[in-house]
Amino acid sequence: MTIRLFNTLSNSVEDLEPSDGETLRIYVCGPTVYDYGHIGNFRTFLQLDVLRRFWKQQGHKIKQVMNITDVDDKIIRNAVAQHQSLQEYTAIYTQAFLDDCKTLRLEAPERLTPATKHIDDMVVAIERLAATNHTYNTDGSVYFRIASFPGYGKLSHNDFSGNLAGARVDVDEYEKADARDFALWKAPKEGEMAWRPPSDPAGRAGTSNAP
Repeated sequence: MTIRLFNTLSNSVEDLEPSDGETLRIYVCGPTVYDYGHIGNFRTFLQLDVLRRFWKQQGHKIKQVMNITDVDDKIIRNAVAQHQSLQEYTAIYTQAFLDDCKTLRLEAPERLTPATKHIDDMVVAIERLAATNHTYNTDGSVYFRIASFPGYGKLSHNDFSGNLAGARVDVDEYEKADARDFALWKAPKEGEMAWRPPSDPAGRAGTSNAP
């Protein structure tokens, strides 16, 4: 039986076909483990589980990758407030998520990985973007410059014409040059843990940053 899904790029319903004709590869954004999940958080994972099971029932292979976002502003702030390391704080909610998945009888993805295990990969990716002028630095933080990539938003078909462009705005407590831009790397506040920041291709001195 052919599976047909809505393709947001083409805005049409199309047959689901693996790129290599054999293995369906799926990436799904996992939880941000700053607190316990609620049933609404699991809607995506439940829907994906149905797709996984049906695809496998048809005799096909599948490779699903899911990340665990175990570092962000809220996680760092909460860990500091509770005098816990980032690992201690997120371990509680990561395990709670996995336990909830088992309770719902969700199949485990073929690869499950926390974001903090790939900090070096993030640094390399940001440096590659910086080398092609897709980023800029502001007070130790690195932002992706939306204007440098005309195709941005074509999957979601978002209209950014109403956003304030060319003005300095304060979003998530970090300054950026354009309302549409987003942070790739954020400068740490006093007392927060930090990692080696991406190098600045312009040769400017940098400080340790937290992603």
